Amino acid sequence: MSDDEDVKKVLYVQTHGTATPERSATPFFLATAAAAMDCEVGIYFTMNGPQLLARGAPETVIVPKAGGGGKELRYFIDQALDMGVELYVCQPSLDLHGLTMADMIDGVKMIGGAAFNEMALNADAVISF
Repeated sequence: MSDDEDVKKVLYVQTHGTATPERSATPFFLATAAAAMDCEVGIYFTMNGPQLLARGAPETVIVPKAGGGGKELRYFIDQALDMGVELYVCQPSLDLHGLTMADMIDGVKMIGGAAFNEMALNADAVISF
């Protein structure tokens, strides 16, 4: 995230993974909306969150909808990326799931704890899921 003080910064934290698809799309949806409001937006994936960014997962995780149907998570990810939302992944959480950066979809950046803390300290809002 930049140091431009005029731009509002929002950092979302996604801790849920593929086992809870009903909790997967909200950070992307809200991040996309914040980016459309000209905010600088990032989503940090920690704990089980990196599972959502593993190659193939966004196409197989279906975000449920009452009455049936729903959309692939990829739809929400693509919207966020198109609006300039940054996707960050936690290194220890990759290790937790036996994943590497090579396993991640395009556009994901790995950051460490110090970088996350710096972003959180500089954000106008930090919202966790």
